[in-house]
Amino acid sequence: MEVAVDIARAILGAAFAFAILLLIELVAPNERIGIGTRMRAWGFWSIAIPVNVLAVLALGKLWQSLGIGPLLVVPVGEHLNGLGWAALIVAPLIAAMLNDFFFYWFHRAEHIFLWRFHAVHHSIRDLHAGSGYHNITEPLFRFVLMTVPASLMTTDVSAIAVMSTVLVLQQLYVHSSTSADLGWGRVLFVDNRFHRIHHSLEERHFDKNFGAMTTLWDRLFGTAYWPAKDEWPAVGLAEIDEPRSVREYLDLPLRFGREAQRVPQTIE
Repeated sequence: MEVAVDIARAILGAAFAFAILLLIELVAPNERIGIGTRMRAWGFWSIAIPVNVLAVLALGKLWQSLGIGPLLVVPVGEHLNGLGWAALIVAPLIAAMLNDFFFYWFHRAEHIFLWRFHAVHHSIRDLHAGSGYHNITEPLFRFVLMTVPASLMTTDVSAIAVMSTVLVLQQLYVHSSTSADLGWGRVLFVDNRFHRIHHSLEERHFDKNFGAMTTLWDRLFGTAYWPAKDEWPAVGLAEIDEPRSVREYLDLPLRFGREAQRVPQTIE
């Protein structure tokens, strides 16, 4: 019963976030996205969300059963009580930045060791708010390479929860086709133009802009590419098409290995 409730909450939360970003795309479009394209993406999400929730719950219980505690204390949540009301902003922001640090390196690993699986996400040719789906194997890789390392550093769960809605909305936004931008906030936070470079078909854009929330890690580790004001490159993979059916969505990693092979740059 609890699992069913968790899945229902995830679906309702995603639907709410999709609705907000869809409205923004319709009000301020940068390009038109067909209804068929949107419906196909939502169909893939209807498979991905339940699988993701089940995987996260199962893997989380398995990790907790091992009883491995944090190895390093990061001042988040209760450690910031001395800041008063400012802690309500600072604590979630620190938690989100820490999360994005682990995501950055997980994302880079995907482009080297797990490319055929991550290629499902990169094969998408029409980016929009609903097109951020990945192959259903993603939760396993993310848990091992991102969640486990992050859990070894203490973070306040409530601080992450405060940011969860904002982070979901941003993840939809960075894939969106809207012309709306973050203004001066683009210096620190990822927007859809910055992330679109990561999906670009142009070789000069390969292996750039890995961050999901902040541009900080890309700037620190030399992978940032700042798009020009009118830079809006074509996206997808030249060597393989995006999935058009549930079967293609599920088996693209196998087909990608047979039909094409793009070798991304390695970490220098």
